[in-house]
Amino acid sequence: MMILRLMFLTLVGLLLGTGVARAEIRIGVIASSTCPATEVGIPQKNTVALLPSEIGSQKMEYIVLDDASGPTSAVTNVRKLLAEHKVDALIGPTTTPAALAILDFVAEAKTPLLTTVGSSSVIQPMDDKKRWVFKTTQNDDLIATAVLANMTAAGIRSVGFIGFNDPYGENWYKVFAPMAQQAGIRIVASERFNRTDPSVTGQALKLISAGPDAVFIAATGGPAVLPEVSLQEKGYKGRIYQTHGVATNDFIRLGGKAVEGTLMAGGPMLVAAELPEGNPIKGVAEGYVKAYEAKYGAGSMSTFGANTFDAGLLLQKAIPQALAKARPGSAEFRAALRDALEQSREVVGAHCIFNMSPQNHNGMDQRARVMMTVKGGKWVLVRD
Repeated sequence: MMILRLMFLTLVGLLLGTGVARAEIRIGVIASSTCPATEVGIPQKNTVALLPSEIGSQKMEYIVLDDASGPTSAVTNVRKLLAEHKVDALIGPTTTPAALAILDFVAEAKTPLLTTVGSSSVIQPMDDKKRWVFKTTQNDDLIATAVLANMTAAGIRSVGFIGFNDPYGENWYKVFAPMAQQAGIRIVASERFNRTDPSVTGQALKLISAGPDAVFIAATGGPAVLPEVSLQEKGYKGRIYQTHGVATNDFIRLGGKAVEGTLMAGGPMLVAAELPEGNPIKGVAEGYVKAYEAKYGAGSMSTFGANTFDAGLLLQKAIPQALAKARPGSAEFRAALRDALEQSREVVGAHCIFNMSPQNHNGMDQRARVMMTVKGGKWVLVRD
């Protein structure tokens, strides 16, 4: 009996060492549940509880780590998830700087990343590093097209720009400026601010002195409220536009009356109840809202959580294809999963209908955004 027991333990050790005994698929999630980006990160973290517990007859294990809204912590987290937990895929992080900071590690480990950040710089231009990255938020140019169409229809001919002094704000300016020029709209002032700045009064005064017909704010979460409040306090009367980085009810809660009338192009999930019955996104979006609010309370849902939910839907479609080729925990499985994600077609999410390709790891079209405004303390659909 002792010899048989030793043989059994030896076999188990060998199986564990080769990964054959692994009975679950491990997904690492990095979300900013503390510090400046919590309005975005907490809904992403909360949504993990709504992701599938089993896919393709395989148990799913989600390992969630907080990066405290910082690139350095995001790097520490991703290294831990890759080296210690040996995850099969990653979801997150919350901010663009953090996402850019982890790209090298993701590519080196050849592990798929479904990122939930706004900037298209994490997937464009496509190269050997970014081929491991997929994105479940709308690209900046898709959002900018809708914003500029609204500005043009309103007769706006000049705009002031203020954005984060980091990759999120800079990439937005890089995208928005030439598109505005092509639309015949001049950028008459361009300002920056840090996510942790307590005041942007100086920038607001410079914007107002330039006399723009509208101001466009390229920021996310709670910090995006500050420029808008400052502009209102200093008497600015023009239109104010935000990016989809504020597509949350918390933005309205924090800004109060100062953000009434804000215009934004964002994912249709935020106004799911107003979508026409024939819209295929409507059912998925309303299902997510119902599930989230049942768990966390009425009015608590957020477009940012839906980005994590959509990542789960993409994995739900891709994982069975990868399982047909390799076992979880192996390099072959991760490669097969990457290939399956790249081949995602007509995957209906809470924000869009994904159609990925080797050169497009976002896969969204105009169905992924609608114009909306803050009216009566809530986001409402802007109808043509």
